[in-house]
Amino acid sequence: MKGEIKMDDLEKLLNKRLEDKEFKKEWEEFQPELQLMKQVIGERIKQNISQKELADRMGTKQANISKLENGNANPSLDFLKRLANSLGKKLEIKFV
Repeated sequence: MKGEIKMDDLEKLLNKRLEDKEFKKEWEEFQPELQLMKQVIGERIKQNISQKELADRMGTKQANISKLENGNANPSLDFLKRLANSLGKKLEIKFV
């Protein structure tokens, strides 16, 4: 399709942008948030549940799940514990 962006194009663009030291620093600093987003979305899809269903399990609002999945949240440790529990998982945080 005309105007369609392919994954290869995105990877090339990202690699080009990563040559910029300031961009690379910000990109690397964003990785923990990106990993969390990917894990939550992936697990929710794997379990075939909606954001609303996950929110109900946690006792929170669907908007809070949406914000987390979109990278627009700064969740508390308590929120992350409840999230993990609601997905049948254990929260593990470590320094490397």
